[in-house]
Amino acid sequence: MKDSELRDLLEILEDRYDHSSTVINSQIPTKRWHELLSEPTLADAICDRLVHNAHVLALQGPSMREKNGAQATKASAR
Repeated sequence: MKDSELRDLLEILEDRYDHSSTVINSQIPTKRWHELLSEPTLADAICDRLVHNAHVLALQGPSMREKNGAQATKASAR
């Protein structure tokens, strides 16, 4: 993300912090979010507001997309 986009995201998160819920969906574990944001100071602030008091739901098991794709492949082969 560009620096201006990170600042916009931080502003949104600050406005919502302790007032509203925010849902973030990612395939990247929260432990890696900081390293993927380009500006360390903004990354600290963003990650702090997102992870503090968060409920993290880590899904496990096989991918439904892979399962459905395999079933579609078998059905088309018939």
